[in-house]
Amino acid sequence: MDAYLLLDFGSTYTKLTAVDIENEEILATAKDITTVETDIMIGFNKAYEKLTEQLKDKDVNFVKKLACSSAAGGLKMIAIGLVPELTAEAAKRAALGAGARVLNVYSYDLTSREIEEIKKSNLDIILLAGGTDGGNKECIIHNAKMLADHGVKLPVVVAGNKVASDEISEIFDNAGIFYRVTDNVMPKLNVLNVEPAREEIRQIFMKRIVEAKGMNDAENFINGILMPTPAAVLKAARALAEGTDKEEGIGDLIVVDIGGATTDIHSLADGEPSKPGVTLRGLEEPFAKRTVEGDLGMRYSAVSLWEAAGTRKVQKYLCDKSIDVEASCKYRSEHIKMVPQTEEEIKFDEAMAKVATDMALERHVGVIESMYTPMGVVYSQVGKDLLDVKCLIGTGGVLVHSKNPGEILKAGTFDAADPTHLKPQHPECYIDKTYILSAMGLLAEDLPDKAVRIMKKYLVKVS
Repeated sequence: MDAYLLLDFGSTYTKLTAVDIENEEILATAKDITTVETDIMIGFNKAYEKLTEQLKDKDVNFVKKLACSSAAGGLKMIAIGLVPELTAEAAKRAALGAGARVLNVYSYDLTSREIEEIKKSNLDIILLAGGTDGGNKECIIHNAKMLADHGVKLPVVVAGNKVASDEISEIFDNAGIFYRVTDNVMPKLNVLNVEPAREEIRQIFMKRIVEAKGMNDAENFINGILMPTPAAVLKAARALAEGTDKEEGIGDLIVVDIGGATTDIHSLADGEPSKPGVTLRGLEEPFAKRTVEGDLGMRYSAVSLWEAAGTRKVQKYLCDKSIDVEASCKYRSEHIKMVPQTEEEIKFDEAMAKVATDMALERHVGVIESMYTPMGVVYSQVGKDLLDVKCLIGTGGVLVHSKNPGEILKAGTFDAADPTHLKPQHPECYIDKTYILSAMGLLAEDLPDKAVRIMKKYLVKVS
């Protein structure tokens, strides 16, 4: 039978999924530790052996092998813009939507100190924005000159004021900097246009970024590393929400991805105000939005989770004041491969996951603000209104292995005690039990109809 082999070279595990494309079934899945420190193919080969063992009684012909990757730290970027809450924020959102880890965001004219900071950062790509089309062009040109004059040789995606693009092209050509010019991420005030920049970032990731040792060997085995893993998850979520030409989507949804280092939230919704009399304020929100909380993780970021949440918030979900929250978080950050064994360890991990879900969604969703005027109280919304989102999908080890994953996801729903944060009120909860979201993002590149139908079939509804 013809099948696709879909690979995710993750930061911790390399995950393989074999899909029967004719019958739209998952034939087998396997994983092993990602061996980025030595040769990434070692971990892949171990996982592949497990997969072929499961398939030994089947006549499988892999017609395509597609991969995504977040190995070696994933795609690492900085975003540069003009005003922090406008073009700089727009650039950041474009980078996040492309599946990047955004290490920093710079605004206004770059200084020599900031340039040195950029040069010392372990970066892959720079996203250079600034100015609406026809607006301020001096800042983005200054920043292009600073990058060129100080010998920064990283790939640059230029997505700012189109009036400046010719001069920036000349600056980068003379300096020998690899760059791509694309549409402005904010062509008009408060209007976002992030998709062209996302696509340029993905193209550069595919063609130029091979950071992990042995990744060249991986590319010889597969048809290509198409995108960063978070971008694959976002693509799968978008296909599932919107559907395709032939297959209906399920509507607005949120994906909660809890990992060892970060908690990622993907929302697929327009986020317009659902209550009458509320006006939108601030930068336009993208339909497909991703946020990354680097201080909310289960292992690498366990201590920062405790610092961000505080002991009392963890204990609220733990319901046991006898457990030393600080010591338990420190132990996990020092033992990143720890797998909970005892009832107490499992209970603590799930309390951490509830805190991560609660806080990550609180940061992701929009907020209602009130202002008193001579005409009475006026309500405005900053960010996305996700009150009516009907579907909450969880992925990540702590959710997949939990006996009560629905309870973890419900920690991120609307709280009447905090009505200003526009979290989903009554969503149905699903779990990605077989880790297929990133795989379906890859499959959606070639066979979007099949990818949507497989997700509908394999995502597990929980109470």
